[in-house]
Amino acid sequence: MKKIFPAISVLIFLSVIGIIILQIMWTKQSFRDKQIKFAETAKMVAYNSASDLVELHAKGFPLSSRRNSDLLLPLNIFSNSIAGNFSVAEVNAVLEKNFKKYGLEHADYEFAISSMAMMGDELQSENFLKMYEDTIAHPSLSIIIPLTPPGGSLMEGLTPEELLTIVIPEKSMDMVVWRNMYWLIFGTAALSLIIFAAFFVTFRALLNQKKLSEIKSDFINNMTHEFKTPLATISLAVDALRNEKVMNDKSKLEYFSGIIKDENKRMNKQVESILQAALLDRQQMELDLKRGHAHDLIKNAVNNIRLLVEERGGTIEMELNAKNDCILMEEVHFGNIIHNLLDNAMKYSKEHPRIKVFTSNTSNTFRVRVQDNGIGMTKETAQRIFEKFYRAHTGNLHNVKGFGLGLAYVKSIVEGHNGKIKVESTPGKGSSFILDFPSQKALVTV
Repeated sequence: MKKIFPAISVLIFLSVIGIIILQIMWTKQSFRDKQIKFAETAKMVAYNSASDLVELHAKGFPLSSRRNSDLLLPLNIFSNSIAGNFSVAEVNAVLEKNFKKYGLEHADYEFAISSMAMMGDELQSENFLKMYEDTIAHPSLSIIIPLTPPGGSLMEGLTPEELLTIVIPEKSMDMVVWRNMYWLIFGTAALSLIIFAAFFVTFRALLNQKKLSEIKSDFINNMTHEFKTPLATISLAVDALRNEKVMNDKSKLEYFSGIIKDENKRMNKQVESILQAALLDRQQMELDLKRGHAHDLIKNAVNNIRLLVEERGGTIEMELNAKNDCILMEEVHFGNIIHNLLDNAMKYSKEHPRIKVFTSNTSNTFRVRVQDNGIGMTKETAQRIFEKFYRAHTGNLHNVKGFGLGLAYVKSIVEGHNGKIKVESTPGKGSSFILDFPSQKALVTV
């Protein structure tokens, strides 16, 4: 697993980066293709507009907007021109119709109709000159289409060739292209995010699987050690009971029988812890909550562990300052969580443990605080301390035993009592576990 996990991580990372790069390259290529298509479509617009203008001119339209006099001068042999007979608005209307027809209605453009033979007879949109000059500094799409009215004018064959020039700024062209690619880009980005999220979830699952594998390995090692010691003790006690001297000595029989019984209880307790963890996993543990006094159970838990603390040269103190200690609780499990916290405080103390238990009332809450002078823990450890099978690193402290189930059990039971638990800790200075439970009205004793 140690070798496979880095390889899988690298492959996933390279796959994600590769997909994103391919998506970007594909989007750029699509954009270039759309630009080419835009230019071709714009030429079709220009050709169709030119054709429409020539056709209208041939039919004698628009009669109402003739710019030349009805009495044509003989020398003005080119007066029958498109530029001379159409207004800017009329030409623009023809262009707008064709731009809309081909789906380019959002494009900005300027136009002009001109002829080399008719220097004074030209037609231009308002900003044509400025935009045309800007094409030198800023790339634009310029389309020039010839306009040759069929049939000539006053003198056959002398009708000049006029030119329709349309200029579309590149900025406007790109805007239209992006507008047409909006859903395509949005879909591509959405799919990329989904793929990235899928790879992220996969990577996270692999990471969690790796951690779970390590935790399970630690759990099996701890369980083997925890069961090996009492089994070895029971085996030695059984061998001793077979000895004739022991069999004839009642006190020794009772002594070795007591050892077997105590070690059996110890194993049963460990098995019960594992079974409780399994029940919590399946959320099958039901608590029968009843109103009761928490101080009584706290005192019992402290008295049960006091001798063990004093054997190590330590002290355990109580400051039960809460005026209202009545809460909804299940007595056995509530006693267990206090005992587990006290046992945890004692196990993680290097020497001469000093444990303090405080109670207080805050608003509508009953608070229990268990404080020790143990080895403490880092912020990372404090965040994971309630995870099942997780055990904090104890440094040079090697006598700490267990499966890493105690605090996971405590957290589940506290939450089952509608309470909350948090930990405050500083490495080398000890830890404090703070439990808050909803207060109830005090029980009336007669």
